[in-house]
Amino acid sequence: MSSVAVLTQESFKEHRSGLLPEQKKAAGGPGADEEELPTYKDAFPPLPEKAATTEGTQEPANAWIKIRPLKSSVITQVFHVPLEERKYKDLNQFGEGDQAKVCVDIMQKTGAHLELSLAKDQGLSIMVSGKLEAVMKARKEIVSRLQTQASATVAIPKEHHRFVIGKNGEKLQELELKTATKIQIPRPEDPSNQIKISGTKEGLEKAKHEILLISAEQDKRAVERVNIDKVFHPFITGAYNKLVGEMMQETGARINIPPPSVNKTEIVITGEKEQVALAVTLIKKVYEEKKKNTTTIAVEVKKSQHKYVVGPKGNTLQEILDRTGVSVEIPPSDNGSETVILRGEPDRLGQALTEVYAKANSYTVSSVSAPSWLHRFIIGKKGQNLAKITQQMPKVHIEFTEGEDRITLEGPTKDVQMAQTQIEAIVTDLVSRMDYTEITVDPKFHRHLIGKGGVNINRIKELHKVTVRIPPDNEKSNLIRIEGDPQGVQEAKKELLELASRMENERTKDLIIEHRFHRAIIGQKGEKIKEVRDKFPEVIINFPDPAQKSDIVQLRGPRTEVEKCSKFMQKIVAEMVENSHSVSVPIFKQFHRNIIGKGGSNIKKIREETNTKIDLPAENSNSEMIIITGKKANCEAARSRILAIQKELANISEIDVSIPSKLHNSLIGSKGRLVRSVMEECGGVHIHFPTEGSGIDKVTIRGPVEEVEKAKQQLLALAEEKQTKSFTAELHAKPEYHKFLIGKGGGNIRKVRDSTGARIIFPTSEDKDQELITVVGTEEAVKTAQKELEELIKSLDNVVEDSMNIDPKHHRYFVSRRGQVLRDLADEYGGVMVSFPRTGSQSDKVTLKGAKECVEAAKKRMLEIIDDLDAQVTIECVIPQKFHRSIMGPKGSRIQQITRDHSVQIKFPDREEQQGKGSAAAPAEAPVQENGETDGDVKEPADPNAPKKCDVILISGRKERCDAAVEALKALVPVTIEVDVPFELHRYIIGQKGSGIRKMMDEFEVNIQVPAPELQSDKIAITGLATHLDRAKEGLLERVKELQAEQEDRALRSFKLTITVDPKYHPKIIGRKGAIITNIRTEHDVNIQFPEKNDENQDQITITGYEQNAIAARDSIQAIVDELEEMISEDITLDSRVHARIIGARGKGIRKIMEEFKVDLRFPQSGAADPNQVTVIGRPELVDEAIDHLLNLEEEYLADVVENEAKAAYMRPSSSSAAAMDERGPSKGFVVREAPWATGSEKAPDMSSSEDFPSFGAPVQAKASPWGPKRF
Repeated sequence: MSSVAVLTQESFKEHRSGLLPEQKKAAGGPGADEEELPTYKDAFPPLPEKAATTEGTQEPANAWIKIRPLKSSVITQVFHVPLEERKYKDLNQFGEGDQAKVCVDIMQKTGAHLELSLAKDQGLSIMVSGKLEAVMKARKEIVSRLQTQASATVAIPKEHHRFVIGKNGEKLQELELKTATKIQIPRPEDPSNQIKISGTKEGLEKAKHEILLISAEQDKRAVERVNIDKVFHPFITGAYNKLVGEMMQETGARINIPPPSVNKTEIVITGEKEQVALAVTLIKKVYEEKKKNTTTIAVEVKKSQHKYVVGPKGNTLQEILDRTGVSVEIPPSDNGSETVILRGEPDRLGQALTEVYAKANSYTVSSVSAPSWLHRFIIGKKGQNLAKITQQMPKVHIEFTEGEDRITLEGPTKDVQMAQTQIEAIVTDLVSRMDYTEITVDPKFHRHLIGKGGVNINRIKELHKVTVRIPPDNEKSNLIRIEGDPQGVQEAKKELLELASRMENERTKDLIIEHRFHRAIIGQKGEKIKEVRDKFPEVIINFPDPAQKSDIVQLRGPRTEVEKCSKFMQKIVAEMVENSHSVSVPIFKQFHRNIIGKGGSNIKKIREETNTKIDLPAENSNSEMIIITGKKANCEAARSRILAIQKELANISEIDVSIPSKLHNSLIGSKGRLVRSVMEECGGVHIHFPTEGSGIDKVTIRGPVEEVEKAKQQLLALAEEKQTKSFTAELHAKPEYHKFLIGKGGGNIRKVRDSTGARIIFPTSEDKDQELITVVGTEEAVKTAQKELEELIKSLDNVVEDSMNIDPKHHRYFVSRRGQVLRDLADEYGGVMVSFPRTGSQSDKVTLKGAKECVEAAKKRMLEIIDDLDAQVTIECVIPQKFHRSIMGPKGSRIQQITRDHSVQIKFPDREEQQGKGSAAAPAEAPVQENGETDGDVKEPADPNAPKKCDVILISGRKERCDAAVEALKALVPVTIEVDVPFELHRYIIGQKGSGIRKMMDEFEVNIQVPAPELQSDKIAITGLATHLDRAKEGLLERVKELQAEQEDRALRSFKLTITVDPKYHPKIIGRKGAIITNIRTEHDVNIQFPEKNDENQDQITITGYEQNAIAARDSIQAIVDELEEMISEDITLDSRVHARIIGARGKGIRKIMEEFKVDLRFPQSGAADPNQVTVIGRPELVDEAIDHLLNLEEEYLADVVENEAKAAYMRPSSSSAAAMDERGPSKGFVVREAPWATGSEKAPDMSSSEDFPSFGAPVQAKASPWGPKRF
């Protein structure tokens, strides 16, 4: 890589500053312009010599040193790929195709820059520039992707492979990168010793050489294996491995002796050959000596004491070996032998034997008798009791074995005795004051004994101070163990047995409730089901998991309570079913907005008048169906009104087609697919089939005239087809059986239909043959359904019919509310059917039909009801009429609850008519009116204290129940209290559009009245039930406290202060994109306001917030200002030609410099007086560093600028530039004094000579020379 020294005006001045004072005088002395010219030596100083002794030679050296060296982290390497090794040899596509794509991919992957060129021999030259790491990676990629790959193998000993791989594969990766090859080493289990190398020829040779070098290095090492009897290994290792360590240190070899647990006799020595030989000699010497001088003795030591001789991690054996030089051999733990062998020199064996016995007898094993159920009490909570003993005697090991009535102690004899005494004392104490018992309870009741979250069992434990152990479910054990104080144990036992007995008497009942009703029954946040649970506290109600989509709701509790709860829930479901009838009405999409009406007026009116819920599809939906939900009659009324609106708006034709009702289901098809296809095919007509089971043959088609006719033809064709191919069977059953066959809600017949797929059609009232039942479907389905129906008809033979006499005056009770009482009887007593005579017939005969047992039970229950009706009384309850609506509750819910709870009937009086609609309140002297009498003479009540008729509520039922209902009604009478609330807070309590006060009224179920603003009153009235008033008052006062706290907080937050800051610092305080000021605002939780453009005080910054936060924010801003005031501004001259490169793409370069040196740089704008002036602002020391960095960059970038300008000089100048040159005249060039060609005999070069200064591309005539032609 070549470098060019460029002389600039600035560097020239710098060089002059390095001259001696005498030279400066000479240079600056009097004379013509010629004397001001630089000398040749000044302009081109010679390079310094190594042995520089004279002053004259040092000066130029100093001048060169002053030129700052240019350093670059970018390197350039050139790689050559011969033609025969090129992967892509298509010479017509150079710079295109796959080769170019590969180069682009390599540049993106590595970050290096690639330049390709073709040599004369069609070889490929690739110049790679970039950082060293990037160049090396690019080189590897070039070799693997642009050169053809050769492969070779090299064989080295298998044991050397790991040295080629290196630690964590690092050596192998380094080799591959260095040689640009791929090296594959066989796996350890592969017996092959061949290493495969793939890459270029040059890379292969390098890789082979490196691998062989590694192998040669390892060949210098040796491995020796020596077989020594296992019993002598301890003597070679020495106590605590001292001897073998000394050997390794002395020889430098590595000695590997198998541990005592491994039954191998081979000792492996590795290292340099001489080191290994020396180590083998030393090992054999020790072995021979010990073999010659040692003897053995065998002693018997109890097997349980062997571990004490061995010691922790074999330390005791090592200790004996260290002290006596004797090896102690202990038999393996799985061997039953008790013989211990001592091996060593005869005079040392006695001492070793003494130590072995001392160690064996230093520890003892003892046991303490303790019932196993007491073990955990001895241990204590989290081992507290045991910890006290083990802390005093840490060497004692205490073991508790589950199921055994003893505790094992092991450790030093003295410590074991002390621990044994303490544990025996604990056992004696526990046995004297504790007891246990076991009870038998069926495992299915265990979880109920425990209770939800352990509530039941925890209560029993805390109450009786006992521990109750219930076995886990997987054990399937029925034994429950109770431990603790004897009296507490007996009391807990009694309570648990009572609970279990109660559970055995409980009943579980499964209610079938459609899954879609579950959420409605539970209510929002479980409010509705909570009411049911409060009503039946002894009954546990379990709903299935929503994901299971199950219809089974389980009730569990006392038999009678479960039955009551079951009836109550069935009643709730019946009401929901009645109100959940749904009808879909197809209405053409363009008429939906007319049905909605302006502001929703039409749809709102229909909803209110028909009491239904009407859902329209979304505007972006393709659906035309409007869904109406509510009671059946109401839904039909709403449907008729919606269809009437459509009929008025458009020319819609409607015709009726008669198709046998037995074919309707088959024409509709599965999930309505068949009829939907007809509607779509006929331009979106609407086809309406009558309700299933109605027996009506009329099918209605509605839509444009042509399309309606087309749909009619298709439907008739489909009906004929179904009639010809369908299989039909007929059977007969008495008409009175039909309802039993159909079942409640069609349940029985639906089961048959679902299981067989056949359709079963019962006769209607108009049919002549009332016994004929028709089955339609496939032949197989019809035969199966026929068989099931015949079996059902046979089972009905067990049905009996009975009658009883009931006074007609009681009939109304049974049949009122749409026969709810009769429905309850049917549900409770197996579907028994009760028939009362027609109204006005004066007959008292009531017929019951059903299974014999069910009929008898129903008769008994009906007699009980009649007995209650005969004992019925009617009493009056006087409550002012103004409270009646509140007592009734929403939709009469409260009054319904009282009637259900007390089995009474409650009748409210008619409302008293007002004196005049729209008139002012009656004057005080107006006479009292009763029952809305407005004309005629006003009747004064006989008794002035007598209640008004409009205030009297009548309650009917048994006397005691009526009294209870009166109390319940009076408890619902609202009470009014007043609460003092400061007037200025009223608007905050009301909230936006009344949302605040509405929320409180809903939450506390009261009415809150805020006085009118003009009254300026502090009194707020709360009206509601006495039970709710306290909560409402507390809630209101709590809200007042919150509002007062907010007011105080707002006052504290409104603290304001100003700080004076020079406007020139404002942008710096704000920061880039407001980052700095946002950070200050967030950190101190304040609002900071800068002056507007037209404000008078441009230097005022306002801070608002808490006082301490505002002061802290002010200090933060002041700190920034102080730092900015310390900054200096310095102007430097930077050649404007390098400004763009310093700034970088999108200012990336200048941002990096400013961040690195913490300074601010300002470059001149276009058209500035001095385009080279750059301003650096920052702290003094940082400004100096930044200026040095900028000057370095200028020098580096300017070299490229000069080089580019030099290249441009050889290009053909444009006509305008040539003309400009002619105007300026010829340039004198760069002139120096005292040049070699001026002072000596050497001739100056002729700049016009094409030989001395040849131009590119021009042929040069060689100059004749006495030495012959020049060779390059």
